[in-house]
Amino acid sequence: MKPPVRIAIVVVAIAAAGWLGWRLWGPGSSHPRRLSGYVEGETLYVGASSAGPVSAVRVERGQRVAAGQPLFALDAAQLVAARDQAAAQARAAQAQVQDALKGQRPAELAVYDAQRAAAQAALAQAQADYDRVAPLAAKGIYAPARLDQARAALRTAQADVRTVAQQRRVGTLGARPDAVRAAESQAAAARDQLAAAQSRLDQISPRAPAAARVQDVFYQPGEWVAANQPVVALLTDDRVRLRFYVPQAQVALYRPGTRIQFSCDGCKPGLGARINFVSPRAEFTPPVIYSREARDRLVFLIEARPDRPADLPPGLPIDVTPLARPGK
Repeated sequence: MKPPVRIAIVVVAIAAAGWLGWRLWGPGSSHPRRLSGYVEGETLYVGASSAGPVSAVRVERGQRVAAGQPLFALDAAQLVAARDQAAAQARAAQAQVQDALKGQRPAELAVYDAQRAAAQAALAQAQADYDRVAPLAAKGIYAPARLDQARAALRTAQADVRTVAQQRRVGTLGARPDAVRAAESQAAAARDQLAAAQSRLDQISPRAPAAARVQDVFYQPGEWVAANQPVVALLTDDRVRLRFYVPQAQVALYRPGTRIQFSCDGCKPGLGARINFVSPRAEFTPPVIYSREARDRLVFLIEARPDRPADLPPGLPIDVTPLARPGK
């Protein structure tokens, strides 16, 4: 083959390859080789609702913490005293409820039993006197007034027996229903005060709400912190997102719930994520991912939750594998 012909063939092949590459990956391409993005994290600032000196910091910057792990604590002397006082008041109120539900003590009931025995003895004596006087009064030996006196004494003795029996029965009962309800209401109020005191005590010793990475610690033991001032900054795993941008021609393929694959420098292979947000508005390519492949292109922001967020620091660049159209 003559050299001019060979050169022409090489030039044509290079031009064809360039044209194909431009069609596949140029500005007008609908199948980019990658989608650029980065890791985003929403910081959670943890503080206390009360002011006071920091007594302990139990985490360090960069440390991984599990859900429920203690983070820090403020001085709790005053709140512990308030909690103990509320607990004592709650116990006293509950004891009053129990006392209102119960009757009198056995020793007090024994007094009624003794009174009932004495009343029954007096009744027996009055009955005997009446039984002796009644026949004699009928024969005229005793005057009718003597019979009336014996009958009144018998009725008085019978009433005394009934009175003591009723007192004994009432002694076994509790307080009136209204008094019981009042005691129960006071006990409920005391329990609420105890719960509030315990809540205030818990709020000065916060725990990690979820598995997280400690981003920063702002105060050390001995320093005074104001109420609601952040002491520890956390990046919880559920607040880590992937943010990447999809050309407008391909955005229809990306829907919430769709799984994607991505990679990053120094990361393990086979990383995946699930889309949770697709922006409804298009925008020009942000400067943070600006490149020759993405310039002058309208894109849509996509957010996805990674499967393993613990090892993804915010700001880390990522490359997302584009989704293919069905049938391709």
